[in-house]
Formats: sequence, C-alpha cells, structure tokens
Amino acid sequence: MSDVQQRIEQLVKTNDILLFMKGSASFPMCGFSGRAIQILKACGVDAKDIATVNVLDDQEIRQGIKDFSHWPTIPQLYVRGEFVGGSDIMMEMYESGELQQVVSGQQAG
Repeated sequence: MSDVQQRIEQLVKTNDILLFMKGSASFPMCGFSGRAIQILKACGVDAKDIATVNVLDDQEIRQGIKDFSHWPTIPQLYVRGEFVGGSDIMMEMYESGELQQVVSGQQAG
C-alpha cells in the first residue's frame, strides 16, 4: 500500500464522518461539495462533527482517494470507515431517509 493510501486509510478509520471535498465545510469550493455539506447538515449532523479533507490542498490525496474508493468523483463521504458515495448518492439516500440513519448510527431496515 502506498504512503498516500495509508494516509487516506488512517483518516477514514479515525473520523466518524469524513468528507473528502473541494474546499472546507465553511467554504466549499464547488457546488457538489457545498451540496454534500448541506445534506449532512439537513441530516442533523453538526458542522463541527464533520471532518473534511480539502483535496485541492493535496494532489496526492485528490487522486489517491479516487483510487482508494474506486470512485471517480469528489466529494466522497465516509461514515464510520464505510464509503457512502458522492453528492448524488447522498441526496438519494437523504430523500429516502437512509442517510439520516447511517449518520446517526442506526441500521437501515
């Protein structure tokens, strides 16, 4: 495993709610990243509980996260070590009520 993959794995393992995004929670740098933050807030997640990684600050992470998740786009949401998806999947899950259960730690079903 490469150094960048190890860094990503450590971030994913040590943060309950982790969003790889462009910009930060308080200043998203793209519409999809901004939408991802808004969806999490709509789920009742406090902004201080969202760990974010600005992929614009680190080219290795920007490419490495795509390889890590086998997902081609940013943002990418991880909850308790599990890859959830990008902003479109987050929106679908939010609309169905599934994302609220995932972020709150309840099992969907």
